[in-house]
Amino acid sequence: MRISRRDVGRRGEDLAVAHLQALGYRIRERNYRCRLGEIDVVAEQGDVLVVVEVKARRSHAYGTPAEAITPAKAARLAALVEHYRSNRESLPPRSRVDVVTVDLNARMELLRIAVIENAVEGS
Repeated sequence: MRISRRDVGRRGEDLAVAHLQALGYRIRERNYRCRLGEIDVVAEQGDVLVVVEVKARRSHAYGTPAEAITPAKAARLAALVEHYRSNRESLPPRSRVDVVTVDLNARMELLRIAVIENAVEGS
């Protein structure tokens, strides 16, 4: 059975959401889409709006999950935070972008998961 990138992404997001909830994050939305792109997970942690980028990998042949956050991706995420804020009401006063890295084995089983808080400056 061939495992697609979409399957890896979906599995990574599901694991990330469960992990974030266990850490006390409250999930507001998943897969928010707009003209600027997509936010994987929108959550709240206390009085902070948290935009979460999930990076899942089954191997490091093309780099680690954290290395996938390029300067261009970071700028897009910061813009997405502003867009989200302009289209929603009753949001926490502060915001940040976190990255959740998910390492899976070939059978899509979780090897490691980590949250990098405030991974994007200026968000």
